[in-house]
Order: sequence, then structure tokens, then C-alpha cells
Amino acid sequence: QVQLVESGGGLVQSGGSLRLSCEATERTLSSRTVAWFRQAPGKEREFVSASFRGGQRTYYGDSVKGRFTMSRDNAKNTVFLQMDSLKPEDTAVYYCAADNSRLILSSVRNGQYYDYWGQGTQVTVSS
Repeated sequence: QVQLVESGGGLVQSGGSLRLSCEATERTLSSRTVAWFRQAPGKEREFVSASFRGGQRTYYGDSVKGRFTMSRDNAKNTVFLQMDSLKPEDTAVYYCAADNSRLILSSVRNGQYYDYWGQGTQVTVSS
């Protein structure tokens, strides 16, 4: 059972930056696909970014492309989401998710294919 713990959320002004972290409790994170999703009140869960199979490829949602950067430190079992040029519409609870090393490339943006989820961290961007 993989446990994921997010941190780094908070309140920031529009145009500011935050860096989220997601630490896994076990050492097989390097072989997994890890993703960030977010959910704002009253809205559906939205794909933000994914790092496929230990970092072979990284994908971003259209709404964050060019502003957010996902990275990972497999030695520390941690992934990061650097969020720059934040906008009020980025306000949401951000979740880290990981798969069981079976997710295929075409499914990286679909949350139903991830097996483990963190508790979420709140990001609030004020205008």
C-alpha cells in the first residue's frame, strides 16, 4: 500500500508562485506514474500534470501548460509541482496520485486509472 502525502499549499496573490510536494512512503515510486489533479468547489476533478513511469515523459493540462512544472526526485520518493504565474482560477485542492505501475500512456490524464491518492493540499490564489 502506497501512502502519498502532499504539502506546500497555501494562500498566494495572483501572479505568485507555490511549490507543492508529494512524498511517498515506499521506494517504488520511481517505477510508477505519478500525477497531480485538482478539484475546485463545485467542479469536476481536473488533470494537471503527470510524470509517466518514473519520469520518461511529462504531460500537462492545457490550462497550466507553460506555467506549471512537474519534477521528481526518485531517490527521495518525492515529486514536485512548481506553480508559477498563478491565477485565481488555479484555486483548488491539489491531489497527488500514483498508479500500480500498470497505467498505459493513453490513460495518464484519467484519474480513474490511478490507484493511490494523497489527502490533498489547498491552494488559494487571491486576485
